[in-house]
Amino acid sequence: MSIKHPIIAVTGSSGAGTSTVLQSFRHIFRREKLTAQIIEGDSFHRYDRMAMRAMMKEQEALGNRHFSHFGPEANMLGELEQLFVSYGEKGTGSSRKYLHDAEEAKPYGQEPGTFTPWTDLPEGSDMLFYEGLHGAYADDKISVASKVDLLIGVVPIINLEWIQKLHRDQKMRGYSRRQWSTPCCAGCRTTSITCARSFRVPTSTSSACRPSIPPIPLSPAIFRRLMKAWW
Repeated sequence: MSIKHPIIAVTGSSGAGTSTVLQSFRHIFRREKLTAQIIEGDSFHRYDRMAMRAMMKEQEALGNRHFSHFGPEANMLGELEQLFVSYGEKGTGSSRKYLHDAEEAKPYGQEPGTFTPWTDLPEGSDMLFYEGLHGAYADDKISVASKVDLLIGVVPIINLEWIQKLHRDQKMRGYSRRQWSTPCCAGCRTTSITCARSFRVPTSTSSACRPSIPPIPLSPAIFRRLMKAWW
């Protein structure tokens, strides 16, 4: 924990609304005249877009159908933890950007789905703000969560996450329906294991591709039976 160099983390699964929370904090920072160093969780993925697709095919051939960006194997979580340690102690560290689409990539002269080079964080920031999947990650070797001063979890019901993610990835990032559904299905089991202590309300996952169908609340007993049948 750091008073001089505080760290705020907003974390949640893809499509949960963490980017919306980030925009709210940007308004607060501007109003309070605070300089926040923004860190996007995607920048700590281990593979760029093409390498990730190749790795998913390789893992599927080995029988692992659940390899995805949600799991620790596809992320540099040790490096993320070290960034939080370094910033909390000295206000320093290194970061990069993941370029999601052509608009983000154009200023860097790179292809979408690639990373910018690692660079040192600029000096003089008031705080570090992380937004991404793994702000609360912890296992027996790594504890990102313990390095955060203010941790905010964003967890709506899963229908809303997937509907929002589908809309964003297709309309803003140019994904096809298949390109969207494949990593989502691969990430379902990983998310349920890695993020088991989430705050979801048990709800049936009516088709995320048909948002006109409302979610149906389920009892915990029925929810467990459905999950057991699913896996």
